[in-house]
Amino acid sequence: MKALLPVAEALDRILAAIPGPVEAEDIPIALAAGRTLAADLAATRTQPPFPASAMDGYAVRAADLATIPARLRLIGTSAAGHGFSGTLGPGETVRIFTGAPVPAGADAILIQENAEADGETVTAREPVAAGRFLRRAGLDFGEGETLLRAGDTLDARRLALAASAGHATLPVRRKPRIAVLATGDELVRPGEPAAWDQIVASNGLALSALSLEAGAEPIDLGIVPDDLESLRGAIGRARTAGADLLVTLGGASVGDHDLVQAALGAEGLELGFWRVALRPGKPLMHGRLGPMTVIGLPGNPVSSIVCGLLFVVPAIRALLGDPRAGEDRSEPALLGRDMPENDGRQDYLRTRLDTAPDRLPVAHPETRQDSSMLSVLGTSEALLIRPPHAPPAKAGDPCRIIRLDRRIV
Repeated sequence: MKALLPVAEALDRILAAIPGPVEAEDIPIALAAGRTLAADLAATRTQPPFPASAMDGYAVRAADLATIPARLRLIGTSAAGHGFSGTLGPGETVRIFTGAPVPAGADAILIQENAEADGETVTAREPVAAGRFLRRAGLDFGEGETLLRAGDTLDARRLALAASAGHATLPVRRKPRIAVLATGDELVRPGEPAAWDQIVASNGLALSALSLEAGAEPIDLGIVPDDLESLRGAIGRARTAGADLLVTLGGASVGDHDLVQAALGAEGLELGFWRVALRPGKPLMHGRLGPMTVIGLPGNPVSSIVCGLLFVVPAIRALLGDPRAGEDRSEPALLGRDMPENDGRQDYLRTRLDTAPDRLPVAHPETRQDSSMLSVLGTSEALLIRPPHAPPAKAGDPCRIIRLDRRIV
């Protein structure tokens, strides 16, 4: 029997087969939350565009405060949006507020707690060094400076940066279209009556949610029965919809009712690989139907979600042009209990975490690891990675985990 494909090699093959990022489009910045930049973004202006005050107080010449107390003549006010246009001379000061332009001639800000105003006279009670509480022009960034990179996901902080850099529209990748196809005579949609030998379909909802979070547009192809022609029809609908990626759920194994590979083959599938050395999720399939990438996931709910995290999400990020699509998302932790020697498959064990501020998290794998048990996955905080042929390990030994409570991108 052909050896199972290692997890890392399977991911490398999937990403290498992505034909390239999807097309770019320009959209208003107000609609860009969660989207992925298609090009580097440079500042169109300098920020701040003028020397600005970092505090409420008085714009002064530091030299005028060499002897304390120092009395200065108040000649005006500078507020945000209403700057003082004159020039500060010896012995003069201007009332100034946070963010306001610093008048020409001033080189420091005397904070208001250290000053006493009496009509047009201000008495300084403390000296101030040149440059104190003064933000120089361009302190944040300068015109033409590259601030964001292609492949960055536009979250709140990056959108704020793009806006302050003067951008009203942003070049982003269009959302990849991800067709999700659930298969099986035993499946019914949530809320529909189920016969005694049927179960509620959950995988499609989970993979659609993963796709949305990764930045894609899911296309629900529904639940297709174990029938070759019905499967071929659903695959045709994915092609008609212009799907960039078709994700099938179930039917990818070798049982009498597992017809997905046969249906895809009849449609012209170029099979990349089938079966990966991981648990849960060994019967993973990858191939291409013309320009459309195909990833076939196992039908067990936990298997499909774990494989979705490991393979579908990176494929979506690659379609979005994210240079970190295949980046290792694992982090160090410590084992919370002894572990036996592992076999030839890489395990992703559902795990609870014990965390404290000044140490690595301690990973406690759940005792029940059946790939049908969503109750275990739903209450787990991480996946504990046990490499193939890992030797026995003791509680306290180092390990690697993938957190499930962190954003995908």
